[in-house]
Amino acid sequence: MDILRAFNLRRTPQSQPADARQQPNSAGGYTFVLDDAARLRRFLTLGTDGATYYTSAHELTRQNAECVVRMAETDHATLVRTLVDVSLRGAAPKVNPTLFALAIAASIGTDEEKREALAVLPQVVRTGTHLFLFAGYVEQFRGWGRGLRRAVASWYADRDVDALAYQAVKYRQREGWSHRDLLRLAHPVATEDSRRALFDWIVRGSVGEATPRLVEGFLKASEPGADVAALVGEYGLSWEMLPDAALAEPGVWEALLAKGMPQTALMRQLPRLTNLGLLPPLGGWTSRVAEQLRDPERLRKARVHPVNVLIAQRTYASGRGARGSGTWTPTPAVVDALDAAFFAAFGAVEPSGKRTFLGLDVSGSMTVPISNLPISAREASAALALVQLATEPEAAAFGFTGGWPATAINPLSISPRQRLDDVLSYVSGLAFGRTDCALPMLYARDKGLEVDTFVVYTDNETWFGDVHPHQALREYREASGIDAKLVVVGMTATNFSIADPDDAGMLDVAGFDQAVPNLIAEFSRGL
Repeated sequence: MDILRAFNLRRTPQSQPADARQQPNSAGGYTFVLDDAARLRRFLTLGTDGATYYTSAHELTRQNAECVVRMAETDHATLVRTLVDVSLRGAAPKVNPTLFALAIAASIGTDEEKREALAVLPQVVRTGTHLFLFAGYVEQFRGWGRGLRRAVASWYADRDVDALAYQAVKYRQREGWSHRDLLRLAHPVATEDSRRALFDWIVRGSVGEATPRLVEGFLKASEPGADVAALVGEYGLSWEMLPDAALAEPGVWEALLAKGMPQTALMRQLPRLTNLGLLPPLGGWTSRVAEQLRDPERLRKARVHPVNVLIAQRTYASGRGARGSGTWTPTPAVVDALDAAFFAAFGAVEPSGKRTFLGLDVSGSMTVPISNLPISAREASAALALVQLATEPEAAAFGFTGGWPATAINPLSISPRQRLDDVLSYVSGLAFGRTDCALPMLYARDKGLEVDTFVVYTDNETWFGDVHPHQALREYREASGIDAKLVVVGMTATNFSIADPDDAGMLDVAGFDQAVPNLIAEFSRGL
């Protein structure tokens, strides 16, 4: 053997660096590293509630928190702009990372930068629960100075009184905080009688003529023997405002449905509505509920995230709640409506018209849950692929894994015409092995496939194989004569990427941002 052949700049084992900019990932392979702005977007979108295959939740959170702190110190404006964008678009299934980042932005930086962060509080902190979460996070980084008190006071003083009453009654206390706690800290000034009366009720429990009607309805519903169903219609009460005993009455839920339940609340209550007999196979409220579930405008206004629809669909279709929380017999029309809602939650996706290879990493490291949600990175990537299969006329999906029991890459038998829960079951049952993200490009080269855009869904923990993914893409381009592009959809909040940041034909995006299908299509078209 000629030992000099072991050194090769065009084909490098993934266990060795192929570029001076690469660093070891958690699996021992070498990958490129995201800059802080890109990692911030991954963190805000994907969160760190759950561990990755190789990294504990605690360590992953520490790494991402340090990134947010660096952004606050070096590029505060980008930090604030990004978290506002993610929040307003409803790009993340959980609000916690965004509120955490806002707490850091409001605590680190110049006085002017901290004021700018607190100025976006009303845009990002939209509900009482958001406010309680933010209050807990911000105390991890600072005390209750004048600026913070003023910002929280404005949240209470500037909001429409009826809207504020709704928040005060619906979200009375969460996360160890109550509105009474925050009012005593912030001391907002009430200029209207109704707002002053609302504050008096929150702090002292007193009720007067100017107290908002919603508070009156809430108190009446709490009285023994109250006609709760009638009060729901009269005062517009939500289910969170009602006593527990009333929630077992079908008539109360009929009143709530007639009034119009918020989209997210409706999805969460489908098992209960089914068990109460309100969603039968024929008749009842089934058709009206199904119509609301799939309504794109309602989904958009409520900022319903696709992953939350996906979890609702999978849970409801299974007929069994998490951790033994109950069983029910799913209504087929509701299951189908949730299927449609998943695709509708992404909005209108304009196809690229390009030949698209969807490569799903089905290796062992992709079996971990995303953000501690009841769905794995592997299943989430399959759901995302379905959206592209539904919109791209020339797209095909392949699953790939390397090394054990044997290197494998095969077409996936999935279609948007299948039920979501069936697709997830199929993908979760695939054999898995080691991670080799070069396989899609090598397979396409060997099979002579004509591909304009490779889309690889992965956790970027690639380490197995004798060529790096970016080198495999170059080989494909040279062999095919096609200037193919590569989109890397990151499914975990690590700072690794197989995309070469200096290659204009490669793009790194955060998985399960609902903008991903359109971003991929635009990149494929050259926009």
